[in-house]
Amino acid sequence: QVQLVESGGGLVQAGDSLRLSCATSGRTFSRYAMGWFRQAPGKEREFVAALRWSVGMTYYADSVKGRFTISRDNAKNTVYLQMNSLKPEDTAAYYCAARIKPGDNELPRSYDYWGQGTQVTVSS
Repeated sequence: QVQLVESGGGLVQAGDSLRLSCATSGRTFSRYAMGWFRQAPGKEREFVAALRWSVGMTYYADSVKGRFTISRDNAKNTVYLQMNSLKPEDTAAYYCAARIKPGDNELPRSYDYWGQGTQVTVSS
């Protein structure tokens, strides 16, 4: 069984930074891509960033471009989301996801495995 475990969320002030981590454990699987999504109360889950595992290509939502950076550590089977210049509108539960085949980076249904989420709250 594949497990994705997020960590690093918390309560910060506007302008602060946080780094989220997503560690993969359990059954070995071939990652095609990893992604980060977020969901605020009453809203749909939205795409934040994605990374093509083998080639390292990255993709970002317009709302986070220039502020967030997705990266990976192959040896640790971990993907990170560095979040800088946080804004109150970034407040949400953040989810890590893994995809084992090509697909649309921005669609949650393209992903095969999901973590439980970590809460990020940004106060003004």
